[in-house]
Amino acid sequence: MFLTDSQWSILRPHLEIPKKSKRGRPRADARHVFEAILFVLHTGIQWKYLPKTFPPKSTVHDYLMLWVENQAFRKIMTSVVRQLVQTGRLDMEQCFIDATFSPAKGGGEGVGLTRKGKGTKIQICVDSKGVPFAAGIDAANVGEPQLVQQTMEWFEETTTPERLIGDKAYDSDCLDIMLEDLGIDMIAPHRSNRRPENKTQDGRKLRRYRNRWVVERTFAWLQNHRRLLVRHEKKFGNFVALTLLGCAMIAMRHLPNWMIS
Repeated sequence: MFLTDSQWSILRPHLEIPKKSKRGRPRADARHVFEAILFVLHTGIQWKYLPKTFPPKSTVHDYLMLWVENQAFRKIMTSVVRQLVQTGRLDMEQCFIDATFSPAKGGGEGVGLTRKGKGTKIQICVDSKGVPFAAGIDAANVGEPQLVQQTMEWFEETTTPERLIGDKAYDSDCLDIMLEDLGIDMIAPHRSNRRPENKTQDGRKLRRYRNRWVVERTFAWLQNHRRLLVRHEKKFGNFVALTLLGCAMIAMRHLPNWMIS
């Protein structure tokens, strides 16, 4: 995947790494390295099979580690979301939330055991058009309501949903109260074991649930980045970074000055 000059101008401020010394070998071209990471993210190939047209795999991986340490991909995601808000391209009136399972063959941080096996859970919030603006990544055995708290770290005054729509996994009184304090109306069908006298959802609001396919479509877009289908990254921070990068690349398509080459 190759970037146009306009695309790189959006990304470059968050990816430049200053050289510490005038001695030694010159740093690799950050743009070329970033394109190599995009190639791995999109194709899902192993680092050792990176085409020789890109910098060496060790260089690319080292840069990835530096950018992870600098929170570069989180900064990119935050910057893109703010630009979308400023240009009026995010609709926060009706937003959707859902989570998906990414199997992980090994153990380590951010891996949990479920009935599906060991894996990591990816949760995203999208606006009414399916643009991702918040994400939470944790072990697969962490419940959706608990993961919402991590996802809410992305919420700012201009990116707080009016309504947040999810499936039955988000049917939680504690979650409803927590979001209500933020002015967010949580809409989710009741679990089958909820007693009739404890039901809290308004049937009229639940009509919005029929549009939940929007977030499922975004997950399909996200899983076009094949590196996220199965978690191969041993380091949890690397997998989080690649997930945020995948979300950011989807969101960037909606920027007015973002042209796909």
